[in-house]
Amino acid sequence: MTLRFLIAIDGGGTGTRARLCAADGRPLAQGAAGPSSLSHGVAGAWRQILEAIGLAFEQAGLGVPAWSDCALGAGLAGANDPAQAADFRASNPGFTPLVLDTDSFTALVGAHAGRPGLVLIAGTGSVAEVWRPDGSRRIAGGWGFPVGDEGSGAWLGLQAVRLAQQVLDGRAATGPLAEAVCTATGRDADSMLAWCAQARQTAYASLAPLVFQHEADDPRAAALLQAAVDELAALVQALDPSAALPVVCSGSIARRLQTRLPAALGARCVEPAGDAADGALHLLRAAVARSAG
Repeated sequence: MTLRFLIAIDGGGTGTRARLCAADGRPLAQGAAGPSSLSHGVAGAWRQILEAIGLAFEQAGLGVPAWSDCALGAGLAGANDPAQAADFRASNPGFTPLVLDTDSFTALVGAHAGRPGLVLIAGTGSVAEVWRPDGSRRIAGGWGFPVGDEGSGAWLGLQAVRLAQQVLDGRAATGPLAEAVCTATGRDADSMLAWCAQARQTAYASLAPLVFQHEADDPRAAALLQAAVDELAALVQALDPSAALPVVCSGSIARRLQTRLPAALGARCVEPAGDAADGALHLLRAAVARSAG
């Protein structure tokens, strides 16, 4: 077997990115596809991953090789679930080796260039992960939507829908945020119920921009954003109570709220050295080196 390509995957609840590299790590192209969070199903995750990889080969002007010629490093949402991770590995179409970890850990490794630190991720979902100097790891959050993902885009959208439902019931007075949500989801109970019945994490996250949009003209929108900040800060506090490690904020919501974090936490925030695909590639190259040694 001759290893010809390294492929790094960053897969979450919103989309999938595939970074195609030569065997020596030289970047060749990228491809993108739909969500590959394992919570959406292993078969669906593989389908999106293979689509993104195929598009990367197309962009590079290359034919798709046998998967046994490719090593795959994947950072996926939901990979912290042992059963889902085992199913994903068992469904491997032939990548050798296959390295799987959470999207939060690959984001951490990429953000801190392979050194210890902490990453706070809030986009569609939310999670924080720490990698300590002694090599130990721990996650806070990441329980999944709708019971978890506090402070994320999906969480903000869910809270906004709850507000709109209260307005439709007469339990709360209307306002700019509730009006905007009703415009997006339905202005009567039947329409709202129909929207909620088919809505998943991504649909709720699509409403998060409305919360930011109405922060200045609706105190309830402003309160939701402050609640999101508090939830995200609590994730970091749970993982590093001694405040000893640098923190990288990753994901659209975390980046947007970074400047609102408590001052002591904000002072520890650093710019990322790389992204989750860089982290997946780092882990993959280490695995290839081990197998070659």
